[in-house]
Amino acid sequence: MTRTAAIVGGGVIGGGWAARFLLNGWNVQVFDPDPEAARKIAAVMANARLALPALSDVPMPPEGKLTFHDTLGEAVEGAEYVQESVSERIELKHKVYAQLQQANPGVLIGSSTSGFKASDLQKGSPAPENIIVAHPFNPVYLLPLSEISGSDKNTTATVEKTVQIMKDIGMFPLVIRNEIDAFIGNRFLEAVWREALWMLKDGIATTEEIDDAIRMGFGLRWGQMGLFETYRIAGGEAGMRHFMAQFGPALKWPWTKLMDVPEFNEELVDLVANQSDAQSGMYGIRELERIRDQNLVGFMRALKDRNWGAGKVLREHDERRAAAFHAAMAAQIDQSPKSAPLVMYQGQVLPGWIDYNGHMTESRYYFVNSETVDNFLRTIGAGVDYVAAGHSFYSAETHIRHLGEAKLGDQVRGELQIISADEKRFRSFVRIMRGDECVATVEQLCLHVNMTEGKSAPAAPEVWAKLKAIADAHAGLAMPEGAGRAVGQKK
Repeated sequence: MTRTAAIVGGGVIGGGWAARFLLNGWNVQVFDPDPEAARKIAAVMANARLALPALSDVPMPPEGKLTFHDTLGEAVEGAEYVQESVSERIELKHKVYAQLQQANPGVLIGSSTSGFKASDLQKGSPAPENIIVAHPFNPVYLLPLSEISGSDKNTTATVEKTVQIMKDIGMFPLVIRNEIDAFIGNRFLEAVWREALWMLKDGIATTEEIDDAIRMGFGLRWGQMGLFETYRIAGGEAGMRHFMAQFGPALKWPWTKLMDVPEFNEELVDLVANQSDAQSGMYGIRELERIRDQNLVGFMRALKDRNWGAGKVLREHDERRAAAFHAAMAAQIDQSPKSAPLVMYQGQVLPGWIDYNGHMTESRYYFVNSETVDNFLRTIGAGVDYVAAGHSFYSAETHIRHLGEAKLGDQVRGELQIISADEKRFRSFVRIMRGDECVATVEQLCLHVNMTEGKSAPAAPEVWAKLKAIADAHAGLAMPEGAGRAVGQKK
């Protein structure tokens, strides 16, 4: 059953939330009186469709349905969750909550507020327990952190439900222990921002030089280890205690101006804006967003390969969705007619799959076939547990035909047909499809092997039974065009 979220406020943050929910398979109902809301969210969605699937190694679910509504009541109808991202005006938020709770009593409302505490948001509400802070970071569709902050009026069940929804869309919910203005992330950023403004105002550094200090140095460490773990390493073998003993006295030195705020005036605004324009004004905002997204994808995938930091969140989300995908494929075999090719893989062409021509490179066609066949093996009971027990299917021969081109961002799927099978082998034919176009076919012979003895052997009876049932069903299908071709053979 498709789940539904309502998004109230379709700006940068609201649009990011919409993309995050939609690309994770939720239907999204948007309310925003801005006549440009649909165009703005479409621009965010275009970037998100390129970026978010590039973080995943399992198929994304079918994208949810996006609708826009003229009233709050229409937008919240049937929604199990609301993400509010309107302007930071408490009276406006209270007005929005009153209408939402009247239209859909009991609905859970999360606020994207950057600073208001949950107790501030809940004032005057007939159901304060259903209003909670869920504060994200931009771009919402890529960065996993969501700061969850409630008050003493929120029940444990409300907090747990919010946490689970965030996990369901691939986010990392960080529950704030006690209410605090601006939560954790923004308080930290405020200190850095204030100090940066002083360095600008005092002529110590430009906007570009300050950004260079972050992105060329400690920012790279923070992205994978944060503050305290970074400093623990800085303490050497003696760890954090040595670091504190060495650098603790510096806390008394007049290094910073954190307790002093530069006057906010036109002079300061011009200083910051002019230097920022000189630094990156040659790029448009959407172009900067795409550059940012591509850099984040590369960084986060590196962390994912190492199961560290934000990459660990991505890997765990993949594992949850992979389990659901494999269960759906098993149901496809067990419940639906088998006399048709089986869709055993769905995915997106990722940046690392592209060659110098801008097309999916040869090795990735083999990869898609491998994923297709591996998923098939899982569904017939020959997955990792079967291999661990000493049995496996080995690839013996493979023939790939390249019939079309797949490019960055294209959605591809693997459709598998069993041409022949016996207890020791099967011959598969995989069509790699981009929409209705077949961009490649992969014919493969796999042998069943007793890994302990190092030779071919009959498959386990339960595995062979499932394989035979599918092979028998596929026997009635026409022989695929191109099956049995030799390399270079004329058409």
